[in-house]
Amino acid sequence: MARRLSLDEAVDLYLDHLKVERGLARHTIEAYGRDLVRLVGFVTERGRGEVDDVTPADITDYLIDLARTGLAARSRARALVAIRGMFRHLIGERWLEADPTALIDAPKIAKRIPSVLGEDAVAKLIATPPDTPRGRRDIAMIELAYASGLRVSELVTLAAADLVLSQGFVRVTGKGQKTRLIPVGASARERLARYLADDRPALVKDPAQRAMFLTERGRPMTRQGFWKALRTYARKAGVRLPGGEVSPHKLRHSFATHLVEHGADLRAVQAMLGHADIATTEIYTHVSRARVLEQARKHPRAAK
Repeated sequence: MARRLSLDEAVDLYLDHLKVERGLARHTIEAYGRDLVRLVGFVTERGRGEVDDVTPADITDYLIDLARTGLAARSRARALVAIRGMFRHLIGERWLEADPTALIDAPKIAKRIPSVLGEDAVAKLIATPPDTPRGRRDIAMIELAYASGLRVSELVTLAAADLVLSQGFVRVTGKGQKTRLIPVGASARERLARYLADDRPALVKDPAQRAMFLTERGRPMTRQGFWKALRTYARKAGVRLPGGEVSPHKLRHSFATHLVEHGADLRAVQAMLGHADIATTEIYTHVSRARVLEQARKHPRAAK
């Protein structure tokens, strides 16, 4: 008789697969591990010790139990992703014949409509940094982030050679090592050209340094450094958001929303943002509609 696999062994097997073969980040693996250990505890109390003991009813009851504890739908959906991934892996490794999660739907998650900066607020933000080497570097970063919708990780790791000002675009390598070309508008090009000509040369300590945006020590700007600078300028400019403080990701949201509001094709916005699925980009159509409704409510007879 073939050996049966215990649930504890199954979790270890799957987490090793995520680490060694798929190369997922440590914090992601730890989150999956917590979700799976919690499941094992739940089904073990029901007398299920091996993977082929687990039934669809066990998984359904587990998700219901998570809801009873007040766990948000998004967290429950993540738990199901971890559980489904493990059972599918076990089938691939021939420890199981049937997937107990196959017919279970993920908890429905309400779409979050991101808060965005208005165009006037973006202009105030860009006008805030002082006319100093550091200030001009920061203006160039803010302008580029807003002009191109770069993720903050893409912005701070951008190589100077990837900015092609003569042709008006930036070359970006994003998630999954996929490269995309993004047009850069005239205002951002002007700020970047000045930073490149007047300020970056003085910041370069190592001739082999490839990073576009550098600190006073000649090192690449960090995500935290840019986020901190942006937050400081937003406070000085009096720019606030209902959903929290201004962040690099809010600039990305604002870039996409303003494009949609000005009639940009959704496929073009998808390409510039580097979204694999257009469904991710479609949130910006909802943002735009929400802003239209917000403005409509300001009509003098809207409340009558």
